[in-house]
Amino acid sequence: MDTALIFPGQGAQFVGMGKDLYENYPAAKEIFDKANDILKFDVKKLCFEGPKEELSTTRYSQPAILTTSIAALKAFQASSFYSQIVPKFSLGLSLGEYTALVAAGSMKFEDALSLVKKRGELMEEASGKNPGKMACVIGMDISSVETLCKGIGCEIANLNCPGQVVVSGKTTNIELFASLAKEKGAKRVLMLDVSGPFHSSLMTPARDKLKDPIEKIEISQPVLSFVSNVDADMQNDPTIIKDNLTAQVNSKTLWEESIKLVAKSGIKLFIEIGPGQVLKGLLKKIDPKLEVKNIGTHSDIQSLSIQTIPS
Repeated sequence: MDTALIFPGQGAQFVGMGKDLYENYPAAKEIFDKANDILKFDVKKLCFEGPKEELSTTRYSQPAILTTSIAALKAFQASSFYSQIVPKFSLGLSLGEYTALVAAGSMKFEDALSLVKKRGELMEEASGKNPGKMACVIGMDISSVETLCKGIGCEIANLNCPGQVVVSGKTTNIELFASLAKEKGAKRVLMLDVSGPFHSSLMTPARDKLKDPIEKIEISQPVLSFVSNVDADMQNDPTIIKDNLTAQVNSKTLWEESIKLVAKSGIKLFIEIGPGQVLKGLLKKIDPKLEVKNIGTHSDIQSLSIQTIPS
């Protein structure tokens, strides 16, 4: 069955992620051990034991999520269920794009991990210089959110699913935005548990410093169809992929449009690979008819391995 592989971004992390994969799959163990050598810190211990506060920081969560997601992919590829699917698409939300490129054969794991480590450090540095927050607005149309943002110096950061718009900005501006949005009809405004104003112009210093490392990384043409967050379009030109990875740091992500593009091609089965089930929740809001299966734990793989995909 034709399938899309999807990979989560920052915020999906949790203490204990990947531990059972490490213990049960030699291919997953190899990924974690290799990541420890590349990163020069014990990412394995951080994922398996925490502490949560350290795992949740931008500089550590990004390489930790990528490592866990690729370990889950390797474990999944060793399962009997994998032979029943035909991966056609690979895409990820924000940070997850790097994992998707590895899965699509466009970027080496070692290069992606080194690049994501640098990305996390630069984004954390930019957040320290430009403190900010992100808020999720529920039940307010995009044009109204955009108008309100322009008036108080905030920006739309993520368009993840219908009825939700994520906004980024300086701390005081986001707090003002939250109060005004409720007055103007938003059903709810939720402050996100993130450490900075991601996907906004406040991340421009991080984007500028990441451009050169991205240029130096070898990226080849993907063997799976890769959909970019920046333009919600299929990209196979390495030069455009690099440009979009750079632009993504301070641009809004178009996840809803990206999923709709894949669904229009006839894909009905999406497999979320990595920690958590954030993307599954988003896809069910984008189109309830889409089927989403999760691969993040040993039990996930076991439960899938005894299933047969209907023809």
